[in-house]
Amino acid sequence: MKISIVYWSGTGNTEAMANAVAEGAKNAGAEVELLPVAMADDGVLASDAILLGCPAMGAEQLEESEFEPFFSSIEGKLGGKKVGLFGSYDWGDGEWMRTWQERIVTAGGNMISDGVIANNAPDGDALSACKSLGESAAK
Repeated sequence: MKISIVYWSGTGNTEAMANAVAEGAKNAGAEVELLPVAMADDGVLASDAILLGCPAMGAEQLEESEFEPFFSSIEGKLGGKKVGLFGSYDWGDGEWMRTWQERIVTAGGNMISDGVIANNAPDGDALSACKSLGESAAK
């Protein structure tokens, strides 16, 4: 089982979540590729599962300069793929994650679970949920 984890992090919060997701997936026996979005391309689509991490930015949207263009480039190719989402936020109620999940489902992707969100720095519960996401992706 190969899992690609692609993330963008400005403050380190989403990166910490990505590391916890990777830890969970590795503990479940998966081969893990952990990539900052600047290093990712559509080759991640060859993985058995794709886990994407991005914080809420602006008016509860994905980061615009790197992450949104990458996601848009693979969005139409997610049909039948196992996909998981995670990210942090500082305001609002998680609307960006609900919108993002809808985009995955509309594209035909199979959500592993609801997206994992953390308010600012991920606490123990959020990191545990990230590890669980990684474990679920490996099954």
